[in-house]
Amino acid sequence: AGSSVEEMEFNWDEYLEDTGATAAPHGSFKHVDTSLQNGFAPGMKLEVAVKSDQNTYWVATIITTCGQLLLLRYDGYGEDRKADFWCDIMTADLHPIGWCEQNKKILKVPEGIKDKIPDQEEFLQRVLKGACSAPANLLEGLHRGKNPLDLIAPGSRLELQNVRDSLEAWIVNVVENVGGRLKLRYEGLEDSDKFDQWIFYLDPFLHQVGWATQHGYSLQPPLAIRSLKSEADWQEILKKVKEEEEESSVPTDLFKDKPVIGVHSFSEGMKLEAVDPMAPFVISPATVLKVYNEKYFMIEIDDLRPERTTSQSYVCHVNSAGIFPVQWSLKNGLHLSPPPGYPGQDFDWADYLKQCGAEAAPQSCFPSLTSDHGFKENMKLEAVNPVDPEEVCIATVTKLKDSYLWLQLEGSKKPVPDCIVSVESMNIFPVGWCETNGYQLRPPRKAIVNKQKKIAVVQPEKQILSSRTVHDGLKNQELNSSDSVVINGKYCCPKIYFNHRCFSGPYLNKGRIAELPQSVGPGNCVLVLKEVLTLLINAAYKPSRVLRELQLEEEAAWHGHGETLKAKYKGKSYRATVEVVRTADRVADFCRKTCIKLECCPNLFGPQMVLDKCSENCSVLTKTKYTHYYGKRKNKRIGRPPGGHSNLEVAMKKPNKRRKRRKHFFVHKKKRSSTSVDNTPAGSPQGSGGEEEDDPDESELSHSLAQDRDKRKRKLRAFSFSDDENKPPSPKDIKMEVAEKLQLDSNPLEWSVADVVRFLKSTDCAPLARIFLDQEIDGQALLLLTLPTVQECMDLKLGPAIKLCHHIERVKLAFYQQFAN
Repeated sequence: AGSSVEEMEFNWDEYLEDTGATAAPHGSFKHVDTSLQNGFAPGMKLEVAVKSDQNTYWVATIITTCGQLLLLRYDGYGEDRKADFWCDIMTADLHPIGWCEQNKKILKVPEGIKDKIPDQEEFLQRVLKGACSAPANLLEGLHRGKNPLDLIAPGSRLELQNVRDSLEAWIVNVVENVGGRLKLRYEGLEDSDKFDQWIFYLDPFLHQVGWATQHGYSLQPPLAIRSLKSEADWQEILKKVKEEEEESSVPTDLFKDKPVIGVHSFSEGMKLEAVDPMAPFVISPATVLKVYNEKYFMIEIDDLRPERTTSQSYVCHVNSAGIFPVQWSLKNGLHLSPPPGYPGQDFDWADYLKQCGAEAAPQSCFPSLTSDHGFKENMKLEAVNPVDPEEVCIATVTKLKDSYLWLQLEGSKKPVPDCIVSVESMNIFPVGWCETNGYQLRPPRKAIVNKQKKIAVVQPEKQILSSRTVHDGLKNQELNSSDSVVINGKYCCPKIYFNHRCFSGPYLNKGRIAELPQSVGPGNCVLVLKEVLTLLINAAYKPSRVLRELQLEEEAAWHGHGETLKAKYKGKSYRATVEVVRTADRVADFCRKTCIKLECCPNLFGPQMVLDKCSENCSVLTKTKYTHYYGKRKNKRIGRPPGGHSNLEVAMKKPNKRRKRRKHFFVHKKKRSSTSVDNTPAGSPQGSGGEEEDDPDESELSHSLAQDRDKRKRKLRAFSFSDDENKPPSPKDIKMEVAEKLQLDSNPLEWSVADVVRFLKSTDCAPLARIFLDQEIDGQALLLLTLPTVQECMDLKLGPAIKLCHHIERVKLAFYQQFAN
């Protein structure tokens, strides 16, 4: 049974849904972020063939990079994004600055901006002064269009320092490159994989060929394999490597982002606490066994047994993970494993140092630890199994201390204890990393049993694709200028920046926005955008309301990928299907349109960082001025969408199966007294205004109301109604006539809950206004009420129900006469 479960296709989205867990943020994996950089950077300039005239060229600036694609804007368009265009480095006519002059080509202003640039020469001198040109080697020659990481191909050679003696190094062959994680085999062992190692390409101990000789280190095979061949054989291998150096070499600038090893201040004999990287499950006392030079020293895990024959020792540098000062475990409430052979279980550092005649390494020897990393308990990620580095497993953060994580691995062939890893470890990866790079992720050993959730979900009847399905469907798709930009199944979404200075609008809490990370991604478009939207929902005054604004309308065209997003508000859970784009060429437009939908600055988040002043000049805006901001406002209430359509419903707190189905139609909230205090966050738009008095997102229409709504659906769709929410109807706006004919000054479709309550208080049904307030019935819901619904859902007797429906019918009649044409 276990093996059959493991053979099932694993899906991260479903797994996170079933476990109720969240994925660790992509931005927390710095090494993965670095591996996706393609050598180009926003702001670099290059010379590009003009589309309308391929014989002329003009200077363009890189706006965004994405794999082998660049988003460009011709210089002269300023902040106008309409002229931005994507191009493929492999096929487009792109060149470094100065190429036209060298090759006698024509630089000519494109027609679209000819009027803006009267003097071409003066303009070029101004924009090119101090400009950074795109690297020529990435635009021309063998490396053109290639991600630098892809240059580490199988067969490439590197040099690897010996973990048992850092003054030695030996040549290794790249057997496999999985997203920068390299499977390496020692030169000379082509037919044996016994000593293969998996190391991320940014590891400080990995270098280009020739490094050892340049820095005065010994180039010889490790002791573990030295006896497998004669000295003459090893020398012959070295000779062969030097002859083939050019064809198997890796560009030196590939390692420019590798961490720099600093100078340490450890001395031989110093004591400290350490985690053995070969078995990172416990923290143990350790000793500085040897100091090689100012950069490297050797650590040995203490073992007091007289009969021991081997030692656990390894080379470290000042920034090595898993070394701590004496008493670090005690200060952090962690267990320190006594050395084997230590008498008793109660380990005491003071007695131990006295017994050994040693001193503790001072605090100044250790780098300062950071807690600013984005990881939290119960987050999910992907991690290498330290016992079997071939395995990458699902991992759960079970504990955090400073910049260290305790990870529980799921699905490993042999169960292992919780692993201790640094937040900067290059053996941990974001959710979806294996899938994106085509590597097998170990699935959970047991099937996840769905827990009963108190959430009602209504989704549009369209195919909901998993990220795996999207990935597989696009993996081998050919590129063209206007279609998908998924590149060889690799990450395709650029970094999404949160521009904290920009206008946050009426829905989003400025303080919470400021706490969001500077950026998310790059990564798989669907996963990155889903993470961005989740962060925005959590940064809202009312997450349920933002979720409603983002949800996919039932009748909307399906252009992207449907993702289920969730929100919690006032103890209730909400869920809705939200459409996200799945290709990089649509990311910028998606972010901009989403910003407009949320009534914030179009630059609040997106692939472009706002460095100084926002091009939208949004700093002058306030929440109350947004109605006139960025074009005509959409015809949509902040509450329920027009027509009552929604694929979002809220759970009943305690559903009672014995009650009639119709009794579940409304959520009866705890009644509030007239003196109740609104605890809406200060500065939020919910703090004032008639419509914001209650949250219509928490109400739920009955099945009968939905049927009634469907009957009028076709008519309601044609209604035109004002969207001026700054003028809600008040009792004095409602003119009562003796003949009981009602004349309305505003469309009841736009009435908020507070407006409905005002109307009822102007009638002889004023005592019933409290029910409408508690059940949060707005104008749209009011127009759908019928006598049976009022009787059963409001628990009214026939007399009061008839009197109430009389007034409701008057509103309906006035509505049809005044607004239904």
